[in-house]
Amino acid sequence: MKAIKPILFVVFSILLTMTSCRTEDDLSIDPPIEDTIEANSTIANLMSRTASNDGSNDNIIDGASCLSVQLPVTVTVNGIELIINDDDGYEDIEHIIDLFDDDIDSVIISYPVTIILVDFTTVVVNSDSELATYTSTCLGNNENDDDIECIDFQYPITVSFFDENNDLISTVDINNDNEMYDFIDDLDQYTAVTISFPITVVLADGTTQIVNNIQELATVIEAADDSCDEDDDNDFDDDDCDSCSVSDLETLFADCMEWTVDKLERSDNDLEDNYVGYVFEFNNDGTLTVTQGANIFNGSWQASGTGNNIDVVINVTGLNDFNDTWNLHEIEQEPGEVKVDLRLGDDRLRFESDCSSNGGINDTDLVNALTNGDWYVTYYFDDTDETADFADYVFNFATNNTATATDTSGATNGTWSTSSGDDTELGLNLNFGSGIPLDELADDWDVLEVTNDIIRLKDISGGDGSEDFLTFERTPFEGGNGSDDLTNILSDGLWFVFSYFEDADDQTSNYTGYQLDFNSAGTVVASNGSNTNNGTWMVLSNGNQLAIDFGTDLPFEEFNDDDWDVISVSDNEVIIQDVSGGNGGTDTLTLQKL
Repeated sequence: MKAIKPILFVVFSILLTMTSCRTEDDLSIDPPIEDTIEANSTIANLMSRTASNDGSNDNIIDGASCLSVQLPVTVTVNGIELIINDDDGYEDIEHIIDLFDDDIDSVIISYPVTIILVDFTTVVVNSDSELATYTSTCLGNNENDDDIECIDFQYPITVSFFDENNDLISTVDINNDNEMYDFIDDLDQYTAVTISFPITVVLADGTTQIVNNIQELATVIEAADDSCDEDDDNDFDDDDCDSCSVSDLETLFADCMEWTVDKLERSDNDLEDNYVGYVFEFNNDGTLTVTQGANIFNGSWQASGTGNNIDVVINVTGLNDFNDTWNLHEIEQEPGEVKVDLRLGDDRLRFESDCSSNGGINDTDLVNALTNGDWYVTYYFDDTDETADFADYVFNFATNNTATATDTSGATNGTWSTSSGDDTELGLNLNFGSGIPLDELADDWDVLEVTNDIIRLKDISGGDGSEDFLTFERTPFEGGNGSDDLTNILSDGLWFVFSYFEDADDQTSNYTGYQLDFNSAGTVVASNGSNTNNGTWMVLSNGNQLAIDFGTDLPFEEFNDDDWDVISVSDNEVIIQDVSGGNGGTDTLTLQKL
């Protein structure tokens, strides 16, 4: 437990000292009545509720909004151990839970842990039963806890203390919610306390508002109370569409014409198997066409709202299982597939599309990203790593297909255009003239990956057939290995198959339960306890390609290839892709660390 409140102890000491030393010549200042805070008043209660510890952020761990678990904390999620160091860790837990729809999920806490209560008191607990004694105070009332989360104070806030003679004793800065909560809690110890206005508050949408007096503050806090989703329940994935918009959905439906039913649950009945072979086209005029062989069903669709409150109305004649007003729950976009997840209570409808044979990358995505802001070359490989040659350049691409590459000596003009790629559906053609080193970029590049933050390109050189790699990112090159040291990353720890797609065919379930151990000597073992596959692996092209060979061992023989393209590498995830020559399909394998 906290034994003392440091800031208020200091203030109290100042009060005693200065009151005992004052003389009749001291200046008396009447506190402004409109800015005075009294213990147990309406404004004191509102401020206390605003400053109290919000325990809803980690409900996926403790299941209670009236407390939070102090980080870091170690948990085991469905058999996978995680160390949670920050808010991103909660998303990692949810990610594992969402891997499969029909398994039994578990989050096991490694004790002892420290919990933080509403008043910022800390307590060490050593077991689930000890934790339950604290969580029981708010279970069943999670959506109606007392804290106000839709508004925050912007610190510091200055408060002034007066004695019984209305003499100003001291001023103190309050710097965080903990200090504010303690300050309000101890108001009854002081004769008069005021806040130095104006102060600034931050609303749930990120905007700020200046407040000039106590009455305004009370009005603003009362208006903010319950004005946003405080996410106090234990529906951990009900905020997955925070940044969704109707425009996003319309663009997705325009870019990806053919959608199939990946999941359909109505009244606890799984119905997706009834709609195998049905293809949905969501047209931009609000019409909806469904084809199944020679059968055609006509209907309509409409979307409205924002964020997690977007309604999608579907009405198709003859397909009543789909007809309803659904809530847009999540949009998932990964290499090789795009999914639109709709919910209605316990009912669920999920559409999926591969958009195109290159995994969903389309001309619109590339153009929008390319022509929006500055880009830097963070990796260029042509037999050797030559990234440093481009370290001083800033690249800008205009919508009229012109481009500039600017360094300390000035700007070099160039051009760009899109086309079909050699091994991928989409290509990017660059030309900055014959000047060194920009002449190296002149080529028709195959597009491997496009997001708003990264563009990855590959080119097969004429003659010897070697492959060049080019990566643009939003931040400048800072040195280091462009491969992110793939060899060391893969050989550090155990991995599992997070997803494996052959075009739109999801084959991930074939690898459930397997752990992969990549040995730095070039061997790899994949085992689920009852079946073991032995293979070899090698990193090629300075980390841009990966060779895997499991021989004839099932099911990992599917991964045999000597030129997997490395799409993305981090300490905990590796994404590789293989595009067959000509008009072949795309295999996408995502490995994640256990």
